[in-house]
Amino acid sequence: MKKVIVINGAGGVGKDTICDIVAENYKVKNISTITPIKEIAKQFGWSGAKDDRDRKFLSDLKNAFSDYNDLPNKYAVEEYQKFLNDDNEVMFVHIREGEQIQHFVDSINGDCVTLLIRGRGKEYYGNRSDDMVNDFDYDFTYDNIKSLDELPEDFMAFFNKYIFA
Repeated sequence: MKKVIVINGAGGVGKDTICDIVAENYKVKNISTITPIKEIAKQFGWSGAKDDRDRKFLSDLKNAFSDYNDLPNKYAVEEYQKFLNDDNEVMFVHIREGEQIQHFVDSINGDCVTLLIRGRGKEYYGNRSDDMVNDFDYDFTYDNIKSLDELPEDFMAFFNKYIFA
């Protein structure tokens, strides 16, 4: 069985940690719609920083490319097509913006679930991508409130019961 999961949550809530936990149990492909934008930004001097200014820059640049030529979604759909033919079992697609989540879901005919990770992350970043993560009707929500020792068992129980069922 293969499962595509659009994963979202504010910065610092543990999305990557959760993807790593799943990767210890399943073959995982992990992509983000910001990847092609970061590659472009690096070509023009972006240092790779993750402070509020840089996060806003990447958010604005991603939105510009989404409007101009749909680059983030095209990238995600291409990676999805590759996933259908590889040996991975789970594909995480990191998308921040609600309208772009819906666009991806529509582009692959709903062949995915959406997952919001909530936790102790910052609540305001000053950019639309991070600040509006809660403005979407997700299929599932996971509250990441466990310690790092308890998280793997707790999340995998949630994952296997609700998402990979």
